[in-house]
Amino acid sequence: MSDTHAQDQDRIPTPCPSCSPDLETVHEVLSPGGGSLTVRCGECGHVHKIQPEPDREVTLDVVVSQDGESFTANVTTPEDETVEVGDEFLLETDDVLATVRVTSVELEGDKRVESAPADEAATVWTREVDNVSVNVTIHPQDGRREDSRSLTVYVPGDYEFTVGETDSFGDDEFEIDAFVVRGDAEGYHRDRFEEAGDMAFAKDVKRVYAYDETSTAWSAW
Repeated sequence: MSDTHAQDQDRIPTPCPSCSPDLETVHEVLSPGGGSLTVRCGECGHVHKIQPEPDREVTLDVVVSQDGESFTANVTTPEDETVEVGDEFLLETDDVLATVRVTSVELEGDKRVESAPADEAATVWTREVDNVSVNVTIHPQDGRREDSRSLTVYVPGDYEFTVGETDSFGDDEFEIDAFVVRGDAEGYHRDRFEEAGDMAFAKDVKRVYAYDETSTAWSAW
């Protein structure tokens, strides 16, 4: 989904007054001008002008989740656009400019679906993905899970977490053992990754599991 809709300016279906006044044929767009388009029929080659119909648009209510808080905004989009979980689009309001990802689509009657035409969607639920928080569970190097601790790191959405690599945030340093991706993340063939070299972007990560590498963590003092 996007808040703008670009019409294909190379070819367009439209009736031809010369060979098919009652049926649409594919026309090549030659040039726009004065709100009209100059087109050439792909069937007979007739050149003529048309006045394209404007796209019909709908306004969607969009709920944005941002670091545990949420706010509502409005987005205008073509009514035949499909809104789908995993879609990302730029949200621009007087108060915020951010890239958001669709996490759920709600129809009338509070029914949640994975996708729907824009004119059927009552509310679109999203979360910001420009800058995100990621929860990290850090285990001691000796593997004692009862001494594990939790950490939340704040990173750009395109920050990379890779199994086997060491990350540092402030006084914390840890080696990534595994990570779990979110349900709305696209392009991942499973939920949990734990092979050396496996990588995911922070905006796709639900939780990171790691072993403590902080130099002072194992001091006897």
